[in-house]
Order: sequence, then C-alpha cells, then structure tokens
Amino acid sequence: MTTSSDPALAPESAPLASPMTENTFVATAAGNDDPPPPVKGLRRLLGWIIPANLGIYLIWGAVPGILLPQQITVLFGEADKVANLTIVATIGAFAAMIAQPIAGQISDRTRSRFGRRAPWMILGALAGGLALVGLAFADSLVGVVIAWTLVQICYNFAQGPLSAVMPDRVPLSRRGLFAALSGIGLMVGAIGGQVVGSLFFNSLTAGYVTFAVVALAMMTLFNLFNPDYSSKRLQPEPFKLGDFLRTFWVNPIKHPDFFWAFTGRLLLYTGYFAVTGYQLFLLTDYFGVENPETVIPLLGLISLAGILISTVISGPLSDRFGRRKPFVFASAALTGLALVLPWVWPDLTAWMIMTFLAGLGFGMFQAVDTALISEVLPSAKSFAKDLGVVNIAATLPQTLAPGVAGAIVLAFGYAGLFPVGIALSILGACAVWPIRSTR
Repeated sequence: MTTSSDPALAPESAPLASPMTENTFVATAAGNDDPPPPVKGLRRLLGWIIPANLGIYLIWGAVPGILLPQQITVLFGEADKVANLTIVATIGAFAAMIAQPIAGQISDRTRSRFGRRAPWMILGALAGGLALVGLAFADSLVGVVIAWTLVQICYNFAQGPLSAVMPDRVPLSRRGLFAALSGIGLMVGAIGGQVVGSLFFNSLTAGYVTFAVVALAMMTLFNLFNPDYSSKRLQPEPFKLGDFLRTFWVNPIKHPDFFWAFTGRLLLYTGYFAVTGYQLFLLTDYFGVENPETVIPLLGLISLAGILISTVISGPLSDRFGRRKPFVFASAALTGLALVLPWVWPDLTAWMIMTFLAGLGFGMFQAVDTALISEVLPSAKSFAKDLGVVNIAATLPQTLAPGVAGAIVLAFGYAGLFPVGIALSILGACAVWPIRSTR
C-alpha cells in the first residue's frame, strides 16, 4: 500500500480505529495494494459476509422466481401470465441496472462517522422492506410494476455498497476465501430463497414480509458487528457527470480485463438464470408437474448441495494455486453443458440431474469469478461504483430472466430456453481467456 502525507489517509501502521475516529483508508488507483485490517478483525468479517449476502439474495431467489410469478398468475390468470411477468420483470431489471452504479457512486462519496457503506446498506434494506410490503398489497399491473421497481432500486442501494466490502477491507491473499464465503451466502440465499419461497406459495403477503424483515436484520447485524473506519475527512474524487455516464459503458480498449470479466459474468448469468429463473413455469407447463410447490424445495436442496461442494473447494484452491481463469472457464463450461440434459430429455429426472451439475458449475464460478473481478477493477478509488457496474452483470440477468425467458417462450416455446442458455454459458466461459492481468 502507498502512504500519503494527507492526514486524512490512514497508513498501514496506524492503530486500529473505531468507526467514530477520523482514520480513513484510501486505496491507490492501481488497486493492487492491501487495505488496513478491518476494525473488528478479518475473521469476524469473513464470518458475517455469509448472512449479509444471505439476507439480500433470499429475496432475489424467492421473489422473481416464485412469489412474483405466482402473484401475477393469481391476479391476472393463466392466459396472460407470461406476458405480464415479462413486462414487470423487464421494467424492474432496467431499474436495477441503473441503481447499483448510482448507489456505488453515492457511497464512494459518503462522509460519515460510520464509513462510506454502512448508511446505505441499512437504509437500502429498510426502504426495500417497505417496498416489499407494498408489493404484497399491489392488486393491479401498474401497482405491481411500481412496487417491484422500488424493490429493485432499494435493495440494489444496499447490495452495491456491500459488494465493495471485499476490496475495501480484505487483503489480496484472502480474497479467494472471502469470495467463496460471499458465494455461499449468495447462492444459499438465491437457491434457499426458492425453497423458502415455495413455503409461502399460498401465503404471499406473509412471504414478502418475512423476507423484508430477514434482510433488514441481517444487514443491520453485519454493520453492527463489523463497523468501518470513519470517512468524515476523506477527500472525494471530483464528480463529473460525463465520466459517471461513461461507467455504464465498459471500455474494452482502456480497461480490456475489466471488460472481459464483465462480459463473462453477464453471459453466464444470463444463460443460467434465463432457464432456472423460469423454473416455476417450466415445471408446470413443460414437465407437467401438478404441484410445483412440493417439488421446488427438493430441487433447491439438490442445487444447494452442488453449489456448496464446489464453492468451499474452489475458492481456497484458487488462492493456493494463484490461478483464477481455469476455475472460471471450467465452471462456465460445466454449467452450459448441464443445460443440454433437460433439452434432449424433457423429464423431471433430467431437470434434477441438471440442477445438481449446474449447481457445481455455478458455485465454482461465483466463488472464483468474484475474486478475479476484484483484481481487474479500473480504479480502487471507486470500488463501489465499479463493482456496481460489475454487479449489473449479476443482478440484471437474475431480475431480467423472467422477461427474457418469457420472450423466448412466446417466440419458440419452452424448449427454446435451453439452447440459448447453453450458448450464453459457453461464451461466458470463453470470455475469461483474454484477461491478462490475472492468471
């Protein structure tokens, strides 16, 4: 880490500070230096990142894949459910795409005794919870669109700053482990959300309220037990509207590694969630399952088993070998190949096998790709903003998946989902090879 004569900057040798002090860390623009130790220690931070991600991703697992499609089916009937879900998901997804970089830009410039990130994590979770309650009581298409859009915006204001915790506080040598633990919280939430969401299949209001409370509690506890350094005296980078708008375009010439990492994640996530995010309607209309709420928990546990196995192994292994790209390539390729099975064998058994294999691949990808991306960020002085742009590649496919899948189903039928998912996943695997700054 480079030091500075500016008293607002905290050198590595400085004693640990409480969040009430004026001790603030600013990374170098290169992004290859280690931040100072977390206020309460790295081990505690490693432990708490799991429930923090879990609280947010339970919502992304349960609502767009289970509760929202069911609510739309109940409100508007079977005949128009695909078209209506496409409308709701598409509008909400574009709101999410814009919200995370804006949240990151704001949190990068926030000055408070609690640091840059904590206020937005808690406020985002609180406002998102209120939006979820509003969604529970929406009874028109316009009401559902507005409420779901607010849910997307608010929780992305919490998620964007949370994603900056790794480059803000975790040394380079431990980022594979941190990414693996983050991936556990993320994927347990995303898959576990489907399991828990299915329990509220016929009690939508109770489900929305439950997820709102859990997310707020987890985010509050994370910041309570892992306070950050004060940012009150931190000198912000000058804000230029033109530069901010250009962050939505990942320049492949100026930042080629960042571009390829972004592209790989976008492709794989879109391919994976275009299929799995449409699971409820696939079960009922493609595999002919009469009571999907009884099957979804089992599918969630199968997927979770694959994800946990690959996540806990691949993240630490990538640290040990000092290599990220082979793991990312293998994971994306496995995920794509797994989708071949239910395409050629349209049976529930094939879907179960695919669920496990894709879980293995996706868990490995999530664990290692997060560490890879943290090493190719354009500027460490704007971690949250840059990671907010990267998270577009993760959040957008999850929230847009029902809309993308709906358009494919309306045009080509349910079988059309699988070749699209396979092609995008394989392209995502190939996208990591041009990256040069990390192995």
